Amino acid sequence: MFAITADSQGRDIMGDVAVVLKILPESADVSMEKLLDEIRKKIKPLCEINKSYMEEIGFGLKAIKFEVIVPDEEGKIDRVEEAISAINGVAQVDSEDVTLV
Repeated sequence: MFAITADSQGRDIMGDVAVVLKILPESADVSMEKLLDEIRKKIKPLCEINKSYMEEIGFGLKAIKFEVIVPDEEGKIDRVEEAISAINGVAQVDSEDVTLV
């Protein structure tokens, strides 16, 4: 359960959302370290990055996972996903877990 609070002007404030994003590269030939750095640079202005790591998928293919915090506002997660999708070498971006903080 969570509480909705109000700011000094009476507007409702929902809080923040923790999101786990899974990013798949276009191929196993993509430099994962370079891709990881590019994603960090691209999303840093949009959200707070808690953690990033690589996960083995199989057959030499890895996925990049990001745990990020975004304000609980409509469209914020979508903007982060769109920014990542626009990076050369990214095939797919999925939100795996979304939790209120």
